[in-house]
Amino acid sequence: MSESSSSTAGTDFTQGIPATDIADGQMVTGRVGEEAVLLVRQAGELFAIGATCPHYGAPLADGLLVADTIRCPWHHASFSLRAGELLRPPAQDDLKCWRVEQRDGRAFVCEALPAVRPPKLTATQLPESVVIIGGGAAGNAAVETLRREGYQGPVTLLSVDSALPYDRPNLSKDYLAGTAQADWLPLRSPAFYTDHHIDARCNIRAVKLDPAQKAVTLSDGSRVTYGALLLATGAEPIRLTVPGANLPHVAVLRTLADCDALIARLGTARRCVVVGAGFIGLEVAASLRTRGLEVHVVAPGAHPMERVLGGALGKMIRALHEAHGVTFHLGSTVAEIESDRVKLSTGVELAADLVVTGIGVLPEVGLAQEAGLAVDRGVVVDEFLQTSVGGVYAAGDIARWPDHRTGDRIRVEHWVVAERQGVVAARNMLGERQRFAAVPFFWTQHYDTAINYVGYAEQWDRADIDGDPGAHDCTVSYWYKNKRLAVATVGRDLDSLRAEVTLEQETPV
Repeated sequence: MSESSSSTAGTDFTQGIPATDIADGQMVTGRVGEEAVLLVRQAGELFAIGATCPHYGAPLADGLLVADTIRCPWHHASFSLRAGELLRPPAQDDLKCWRVEQRDGRAFVCEALPAVRPPKLTATQLPESVVIIGGGAAGNAAVETLRREGYQGPVTLLSVDSALPYDRPNLSKDYLAGTAQADWLPLRSPAFYTDHHIDARCNIRAVKLDPAQKAVTLSDGSRVTYGALLLATGAEPIRLTVPGANLPHVAVLRTLADCDALIARLGTARRCVVVGAGFIGLEVAASLRTRGLEVHVVAPGAHPMERVLGGALGKMIRALHEAHGVTFHLGSTVAEIESDRVKLSTGVELAADLVVTGIGVLPEVGLAQEAGLAVDRGVVVDEFLQTSVGGVYAAGDIARWPDHRTGDRIRVEHWVVAERQGVVAARNMLGERQRFAAVPFFWTQHYDTAINYVGYAEQWDRADIDGDPGAHDCTVSYWYKNKRLAVATVGRDLDSLRAEVTLEQETPV
């Protein structure tokens, strides 16, 4: 692994730079014409690739070199240095690459290399058609991967959502805060699905799965058949059941429609109660404070996000939100909601013309269960993400898979995990037999502070802290029985990448 970098941003690499200016393991930023280019020397070879991650535009010079790949510092996408090929989401597109030539002691970046072309697949190993149920992270990653891998058979994407696949993590962050426009959200344009011959259907629900007939019955009464099927039905928000929970000013945030409805209320809302101090609840709180609303957060725990991040980071997150004007009511729950106020279990009453609940989600396993697939707090899959029925795969929030690092079955509700599972499931539908062994990763953003988390620690008996959480500069390692299970970082992107690599390299159980 290496990560040293320097910048010669104004340098035109086509004119060459001294080859000695690039040490092994170093990255140098310059340009070719108007395009920002990263020149990399790794294991004695020189590579020239696009300088920014196509996901959110992170500078790859701040990333990590691992063998002949580079990893994005913000959200851990991975690319090939040789061809610019996308190796791992959350990015969706390849990097541009250029040929590098050395002569007279100088390194020159020459013409652009051709884009990576899909391989030619042999028909004998392929399903006649593929159906994906679910238009979220896993479903969209799967349909894109099928085409990227060269599959040319019929592909159908079925989504209950009214919109084509979009960037759901942005909903509770920049989009709700008003700092991201609606046209930032779609993962692809409608033309992309048309051009790639993907039959993407919105506002449609799969109501019955018949594995014996390899058929799916839809809410409009029609049926589609499949050669291979991916279940990526996601999860549904848990709803409050207290008196007043069904009032019109009580909202959840899961879909784009949910978010648009919430934004529509912000024109008249002034005081909001957020129920739940997890990721969604606090990202919503930060976004609404950015818009100037008065925000109160109600949660039963002692610290925000304590169940996942522990007390130290929980205190940091609370202090961060309080510094931005959020008021916490911890150790309490909602007893009743009225049209203009929320009554808490402690007897406190909070004025509110808007209530947003973020108290968790439940996996949508009904379709799988009724079809006779093995279900245990999620849809049970093997290491290849195949369910108990051959030819049927599951990915994303519903999948419970064998974690090779702990030997336990786990289910993770993270966007990037869902995307990476969609990729692996699609490849396995095409006969690749690729094990899903990626280390889980997620990020959460609050105002200008991001927390990155790699690994999975359902429980831990020790949390080691390096640095100062109060200064938003720390690494927290979560241990159980002397085994490091997960690492959270604040302000230390490279530490997060290094921890991810270390966890990947551990000997499987």
